[in-house]
Amino acid sequence: MLRFRFAFFGLLSYAFAMPSLEATFRHQEILAMLHRDGRVAVGQLAQHFGVSTVTIRTDLEYLEQQGLLRRTRGGAVPAETKRFELPLEETRQVHAREKESIGNYAASLVRDGETILLDVGSTTTELAKALSPSLKNLVVITSGLNIALLLESHPGITVIVTGGTLRPLQHSLVNPYGTLLLREINADKAFLGCNGVHPEKGFTNTNLQEAEIKRAMIEAAREIIVLADHSKLMQVAAARIGPLEAADLLVTDRKAKREDLELLRSKGLEVAVARTG
Repeated sequence: MLRFRFAFFGLLSYAFAMPSLEATFRHQEILAMLHRDGRVAVGQLAQHFGVSTVTIRTDLEYLEQQGLLRRTRGGAVPAETKRFELPLEETRQVHAREKESIGNYAASLVRDGETILLDVGSTTTELAKALSPSLKNLVVITSGLNIALLLESHPGITVIVTGGTLRPLQHSLVNPYGTLLLREINADKAFLGCNGVHPEKGFTNTNLQEAEIKRAMIEAAREIIVLADHSKLMQVAAARIGPLEAADLLVTDRKAKREDLELLRSKGLEVAVARTG
């Protein structure tokens, strides 16, 4: 009986605890393999990561609880909904230094007196954190509630949220009613995140609802700046945001492959590489 209680409370602690950084990296790669192959096996994953099958089953259990996959006998297949998307609290741990460098670079592009649109996501959150405390008369319009709360105490920034329906996974506001305000805006710059940057498929996103908001932001701003770390390059997600021509600038990090950057630039996309540290 005592052993059962320990096992029960151990399961409870796992269910409510955030995964470690090491586990988060495994989760990201498991989802990438699932996206590529359509199916993963426990034994294959255990050998790939050099961990036990018990650890992999725990990973798959967590990802299934998040609605990101469906477990099968001996492995897993893609879920029907919320495919390949992790909560914001987890994605911000992945490539954290690179996202910080991108956010710092993007923040340096913001000027006093501008009106900017700030998309949801871990990299745009880094941008918000890096905005200079000396900025004045800046208006930030965002669909991210965490970003709005982060900026509310900044003395030189007026924060406006887009409105709409809350998606708890990313703390984001989406349709219905997510694009009404954006139709009335003429912003100087829009800073957007994405899950894929591809020379042929353009900019894509995992979530269909958030892709709608990103497209509305593109229509509402004079200059479009996309923020994407190196892991997003040459990737294609389910929801189309727009072609490469929709952006004026892509900001990525130093781990991006030279051949990937050259290919994107050959398609006419201007690319800036942010320095880490």
